[in-house]
Amino acid sequence: MKPVAILETGTPPPDLRDSFDDYPARFRALLGESVATVRFDVQAGRLPDDPAEFQGAIVTGSAAGVYDDLPWIAPLLDWLRNARGKTRLVGICFGHQALAQAFGGHVEKSDRGWGVGLHRYDVSGHEPWMYPRAPAVSIAVSHQDQVVVRPPDARVIAACDFTPYAALAYDDPTGGDNGAVSFQCHPEFQPEYAAALVEARRGHRIPHEVADQAIASLRGPNDRAVLTAWIRAFLMLTPPPAEDQGSGI
Repeated sequence: MKPVAILETGTPPPDLRDSFDDYPARFRALLGESVATVRFDVQAGRLPDDPAEFQGAIVTGSAAGVYDDLPWIAPLLDWLRNARGKTRLVGICFGHQALAQAFGGHVEKSDRGWGVGLHRYDVSGHEPWMYPRAPAVSIAVSHQDQVVVRPPDARVIAACDFTPYAALAYDDPTGGDNGAVSFQCHPEFQPEYAAALVEARRGHRIPHEVADQAIASLRGPNDRAVLTAWIRAFLMLTPPPAEDQGSGI
């Protein structure tokens, strides 16, 4: 099987780097040791030459906004448009927004403010790779930006009041099986890291009341394992177990 490209678009804050893995390491852990990966430092101008050489590509989170005037963002969006239909694409947080922006949607800083802590998304549509089935998932989030206009051909597969376009799915425009999927949440974040990130921003970026609520929510159960299974099945084209085929939510 071909390797998965991990397009690294950001890093943990400096004061957390000694205590927690970087983002590519977290996605390698999410995918498992049996899946080969290749890291590309997007901010340094590195992108895969040929998307078809990879089983898929994951676009990580970033502190940047897709609308920022940074030299690496336009090439990334161009690469995503070119890669569509040539390999499977997965976007996480900033990556979710980058796919939407590249494919005809619009992203901006939301007037809802910071989304932090554990958010519950209602599953509004089931794709073949979304097993085990779940009517909702609770996952750590950390964002101000949101997709406010979805691309014309994007399907909403998960949503909540705070984030109406929490997860989007796209078909392969060539008619093949190289679709795309993206999530606003962070399945790769351990609760401990999500909590440390909130504390690092408390007061000066995140209001104390919002931070308190976020920390309390992160003590509850989460569905990282469910979302991890979905992403692996999507990238590996793993068929669902026989008992799950054709079942509803």
